[in-house]
Amino acid sequence: MSEHPQTPPPHEPPAQQTLPPQTPPPGYAPTPMSPTEERNLGMIAHLVPAVLLPLSAGTLGFVGSLIIYLIYKDRGPFVRAHAANSLNVQIITAIALLLSSVLMIVLVGFLLYPLVIVVATVIHVLGAVKANNGEWWTPPLTPQLVK
Repeated sequence: MSEHPQTPPPHEPPAQQTLPPQTPPPGYAPTPMSPTEERNLGMIAHLVPAVLLPLSAGTLGFVGSLIIYLIYKDRGPFVRAHAANSLNVQIITAIALLLSSVLMIVLVGFLLYPLVIVVATVIHVLGAVKANNGEWWTPPLTPQLVK
């Protein structure tokens, strides 16, 4: 009679598998960030969309803002505010680009589409400068949809 290669010998107990804990330990809280780290991440939350908007014709600008917001929103109020502002600008930009696309039927959209990208890029650059200076800032023409 041949033994099955996966069964342990009868004198050894089967090995128990330990799994990592599924929830953080009690009392766990995200570590707060230094003001310099918050300023840098607030600036990056605006700079990444400012670069990606023109490069992707307005389609990928929200990615950097969303990632920074989701990862760092609980680590500091300054980075949360600037990442939320950046996301708000991206939401309004997406709506304006969608309207510009529809208006391309009457040829007005061909002028509005690049104009929307330029205005959004300028707003993000202003936000990056404000974040780098450590200033709280609310972008113009932008409702606060994400807080």
